[in-house]
Amino acid sequence: MSEQPAPADTARQQLEPAAAEAVRAYAARTRENADQFAAALEDIAANGLPSVEDCTPWEDLREAHLARLAAQRPAVA
Repeated sequence: MSEQPAPADTARQQLEPAAAEAVRAYAARTRENADQFAAALEDIAANGLPSVEDCTPWEDLREAHLARLAAQRPAVA
């Protein structure tokens, strides 16, 4: 499939102000998460991997995340 440029006369649909603000907030959260991830990678590159004793097992992280998700979901009768 070949990619062809969009016609120049196509107007972009503007978002409602609330929707535009939601998109900006999502972009800010995504950028913050990416910055935190990049900082962690840079720390590993500069200092090496942390010792096993300083790490949390992934199973513990998984269980904590599942507990947070369960707390957010309303109980089913």
